[in-house]
Amino acid sequence: MIEDRKEISKCRVVAASVMGTSHEKRSQPCQDAHKWKILPNGVLVAAVADGAGSATLAEIGAEIAVTTAVKTIAKHRHRLIVSENDEDWHQLLTETLKIAREAVEKEAQVREVKPRDLASTLILAIASSELIAVAQIGDGAAVVGDGEGNAIAVTVPPCGEYINETIFLISDNALETVQLRVWRGQVSHLAIFSDGLQMLALKMPEGVAHVPFFSPLFKFVGQVEDEVEAKKQLESFLRSPRVTERTDDDLTLLLASFLV
Repeated sequence: MIEDRKEISKCRVVAASVMGTSHEKRSQPCQDAHKWKILPNGVLVAAVADGAGSATLAEIGAEIAVTTAVKTIAKHRHRLIVSENDEDWHQLLTETLKIAREAVEKEAQVREVKPRDLASTLILAIASSELIAVAQIGDGAAVVGDGEGNAIAVTVPPCGEYINETIFLISDNALETVQLRVWRGQVSHLAIFSDGLQMLALKMPEGVAHVPFFSPLFKFVGQVEDEVEAKKQLESFLRSPRVTERTDDDLTLLLASFLV
């Protein structure tokens, strides 16, 4: 997997979750959540979740999912050793998803509700300047920006039989249908986003990354100096007419840049 090294990549991260206009009209909370952490060796662990609109406690389930996933990887960072075997990554990611799912189910028991009341999607990524390993349950996507200015979708939204059909972390078939991907190469940038942005960010139904959408965002995160101000700017972008005229859903976008 990823080893500690003398020359550690510097990682910059900007992320935001904002309420969609449809949720504002219905006085619903933002049901998206995100969490990230840069480990001592410069490795980024990041997670994005989109709570199900039909779930009464979706925002709580999404927050538990991302927090548990990131904490679990950070706790087991000793397993981020050099490995060319994708199955090692798949195993670590799958085990983490199981722990996140169990945390959501436990919360449902405490609240005496059904797990589906806390339903959310989940995208979990482990990234360095040389590799990205991603697990995805449900909609949204993870896109890598390489050293040549390309934007490549590492994961894509699943195409269900029905519009707005998706799989959630607590779904019976979640772990059987999870996308597990390992991308190796020069990682300059990373974007993870919930499904509210996928029609702007991807050419559907192919799931191909829309380079004009990502190029200015990758440039933006690569130049970040003030993280607080950068987050405010990202939130403003997500609330701008350019975005809200195309989607009324909750929106989450996590951007990262890697510099050696």
